[in-house]
Amino acid sequence: MALLEIDRLNLRVDDVPLVRDVSLHLDAGETLGLVGESGSGKSMTALAVMQLLPQPVRAAGEIRFEGATLTGMAESALVRIRGQGIGMIFQEPMTALNPLMSIGDQVAETVRVHRGAGRAQAATMARAILDRVGLDAAQVALGRYPHELSGGQRQRVAIAMAVVLSPKLLIADEPTTALDVSTQAEILRLLERMVREDGSALLLISHDLAVISQMTRRVLIMQRGALVDQGGTGEVLRNSRHPYTQALVSAATPAPLRGAWGHSKPSAAAAAEPLLLVRDVVCGYGGFRAVDGVSLSVMPGESVGLVGESGSGKSTLLRCILGVQSIRSGHVRLDGESLIDAQTAQLRRLRRMIQCVFQDPVSSFDPRWCVGRLIAEPLHLLDFRPTARERRGKVERLLEQVGLSAADADRYPHEFSGGQRQRIAIARALIVEPALVVLDEAVSALDAGTRAQILALLAQLSDSLGIAYLFVSHDLGVVRCITDRVYVMQAGRIVENGVTAQVFGAPAHAYTAALVQAAGKFV
Repeated sequence: MALLEIDRLNLRVDDVPLVRDVSLHLDAGETLGLVGESGSGKSMTALAVMQLLPQPVRAAGEIRFEGATLTGMAESALVRIRGQGIGMIFQEPMTALNPLMSIGDQVAETVRVHRGAGRAQAATMARAILDRVGLDAAQVALGRYPHELSGGQRQRVAIAMAVVLSPKLLIADEPTTALDVSTQAEILRLLERMVREDGSALLLISHDLAVISQMTRRVLIMQRGALVDQGGTGEVLRNSRHPYTQALVSAATPAPLRGAWGHSKPSAAAAAEPLLLVRDVVCGYGGFRAVDGVSLSVMPGESVGLVGESGSGKSTLLRCILGVQSIRSGHVRLDGESLIDAQTAQLRRLRRMIQCVFQDPVSSFDPRWCVGRLIAEPLHLLDFRPTARERRGKVERLLEQVGLSAADADRYPHEFSGGQRQRIAIARALIVEPALVVLDEAVSALDAGTRAQILALLAQLSDSLGIAYLFVSHDLGVVRCITDRVYVMQAGRIVENGVTAQVFGAPAHAYTAALVQAAGKFV
């Protein structure tokens, strides 16, 4: 008997099918891959297994775990299975973590609810599992809160919550999306060890074909809610005759869009003054310096990368650049003007010039607003406000530019997949035609095909509109593809910078060389 069996699962909202006749099985100790583009139904299938489908979704078919039928099971019985029998790592860690609870309390809560452990015992188990996922006590205390952690650190906390009770089945929905290549390797080794040592089964959902190739022996390919291809992982990814699978494989390695020159973009190199100038910036928390004397620049129309492991200070530096976190010393200038000292009218003009696409799109959206209102929100920065008709037209054109439809303007964020929400965030950043867009892991939630489309769109917009980018990412393949120059950040400092092709082709610093070597395992 299989540990997990899904028989003819169908999911729909009203008359719109989301998942169609999906059947699969997963044995104890097996790792099964589930692959497909954003919106293909992967995450909905996982939520159906957990019996956590959003309210508008209607389900048909049968799901069995250890022979027991989950569909229609009483909530009290499901609560006992979730966490202890089945654990889940969600795609977006910020939605899985309580912002009002410390990370130690959140991990310990799972132990106390399911094991009846006391506070001291639960805290001990929480500390042990956080150490196991790479968050040691010296770096991350149990009393820290989610907002005090980097995106990668938050993802590791979410993983710790899912695995603390060693569930028989672990569902991992894009578990390494927010992680740098070094941490990704550590987490994948951890998941492999759990399956091997604990006899757990793993349903691994990912758009990263390299991760699927490394981790699984069997893979299922989903397209538009249906399974279109399946079999042994190596055979499917190398020799499949299905056109959709072939398209996914061909899109997995992004082609150079900007770095092909082997030097900085000519127009950027010829510019007299930087569009963005960061000089000797220091900031941190208490006595800890998260950013320690960092300097960098972005020329008009240039695409600049900022890479480093989770916790290296990249996102903190971004907050300093955007003016949402105070700095201890140094300065940040945009178009020659100080972002730190700017007054109200000046700051309003500068904020129109710089827009941001955040790492976690859900946390940057008001869930009560429709997509059209979300995208149009930055228009208040314009000196001349567009009419309602003009505003609607701009929103619809941008939705189509990022691969969505004009009709999506009337839908709400929860109705979209993670990758689709990231495209909405990119559209919102572009609506005021800024001079500089700061992108914090902007394509980390996207499948290979959609990622290639978005990167091509960003390159085209830069060429046609002269937009500059500061591209923060742990994905060296993406940075190599889209940037002219790159800065490498370690422990709050810039350790190497230069033309992207040269830095990645012949790294001068040992840390950069280690990142390039680790990235090679997943390319």
